[in-house]
This record gives sequence, C-alpha cells and structure tokens, in this order.
Amino acid sequence: MTRPVAVRSLFYLVLLALAIFYLLPVYLMVLTGLKPFNEVDLKTMWDLPTTGLRIENFIAGYQQLAPNLRNSLVMVIPEALLSALLGSFNGYLLSKWKFRGSNVIFTLILFGMFIPYQSILIPLVKFMQYINLYGDLPGLILVHIIYGIPITTLIFRNYYAGIGTEIIEAARIDGASLFGIYRHIMLPLSAPSFAVVIIWQFTQAWNEFLFAVILTNQSNWPVTVALNNLAGSQLVQWNVLMAATFLAALPTLLVYIFLGRFFLRGLMAGALKG
Repeated sequence: MTRPVAVRSLFYLVLLALAIFYLLPVYLMVLTGLKPFNEVDLKTMWDLPTTGLRIENFIAGYQQLAPNLRNSLVMVIPEALLSALLGSFNGYLLSKWKFRGSNVIFTLILFGMFIPYQSILIPLVKFMQYINLYGDLPGLILVHIIYGIPITTLIFRNYYAGIGTEIIEAARIDGASLFGIYRHIMLPLSAPSFAVVIIWQFTQAWNEFLFAVILTNQSNWPVTVALNNLAGSQLVQWNVLMAATFLAALPTLLVYIFLGRFFLRGLMAGALKG
C-alpha cells in the first residue's frame, strides 16, 4: 500500500470514528424512545427492547408537541427568509455602494453579534409590551430577525466583496438604479450565500430557548420551551421524552441531511471568507 493511500485510509477511519461518536447520543435517544417505560434504565440503556419496538412513544411525543412544532415552523420560516433578504441588501449596500461612514455603520452592525442576550432582556420585554407584541409569535420573529442582521450582513458583505465591480459599473452606465442592480444582478448571484444564511438562521431560531421562554405565552411556545416543560414534570416518562426530543431535533437534522451540500457549496463559494 502506497503512502498516500495509507494516509487517506487513516483519514477516513478517523472521520468514521468521529461520526460514530457524535451519532451515539442520537442512537441512544431513538433506542430509548422505542422502549417501554419499565425497560428504561441506565444499566440497560444500550440493550435493545425485549418486548418489541414501541412506536406509540413517538406518537405520544408528537401529540404533546404538535402545537409547539407548528409554532416553531411558523416562527423560523419567515424569520430565516426575512433575515436573509435584509442581510443580503445590507451586504450589497456596504460592499458595492461605499458612502461616508459605511465602515463605521458596518462595525456597529457587527457589534450586535457580541451583545449577550441576558443583558437586554428587561428593556426588550418592556419594548415588546410597548408595541403590543409581547407574548405573540410576531414579536419573537421580529427579535430573531433583528438579532440575525449582524451575521447575515457579514456573510453577504464578504460574499459580494468578491464579485467584480465591473459588472456594477456597466449596469450604472446603462442607467440601472440601486434597486435594479440588486434585483437583476446581485440577487441572482447570491444563491450560495442564501443557502448558508437560511440554513444557519433556521437552525439558530429553531434551537433558541431564552427569547422563546421570555417573550411568548403558553399558547405560542416554540418546541424548545414545550420540551423543557415536558422534562420538568414530576414523573418523567423518559421513553416518551426521548421520542419527543428526537422529533424536536428532526427538522434541523433533515435540513442538514438534504440541504447540507448547498451549505458546503456556499462556504466553498466564499460566503464566509473575509
């Protein structure tokens, strides 16, 4: 065996070992969700069910989380799309339409990435109450969009910076407006960055807990809050809880399974280069 082949084989073995290591929690979660309650024990957590697979645990978990899964979908889809559009237009302006103070504005936008959530909770709640959005999903969507602007602007600005200015200058000479250039030239070229941003924002909003528990009432709870309350009951049915946890994680798993190649293509295309 030649040296390059041996190195490549070792590399693949390491990747396979890491993949198995990271998939073990998912395996245990699904395995526990398929067991009856009396077989859920730390001593036998690796053992297969002895009385057959209990699909009803997943049905029970879905029935308990169904309204909250719907709330999460209602929240993350418009949030991801609007964050991507705002970040795209901001990145376009800050990379191709330089104006006095643009670098300062860009720096101030990026500063929002480093503000801890906990430091703004009280004024945020007061503001949401003032504009009558406290407790509802539209308010939570608005917060995620605003908090997503810094990272989406950074991704799109870095991506657009790699596009030559000649095409922009030619469009200006032909009389294209600022919005016309964005719509007809920059937007069609932005597919790689949109893939990165939408997948990133979808995942972040779906898994977020702090804003969700603070800014929404019980009828508008996303799935992360409902799952936490399911685990906090006096008698925890661990098999149903593990089944519900897997169902809560399934949308983001599916996003990366089916759209992960677009995420990687966006990264390779320069969406996160700087």
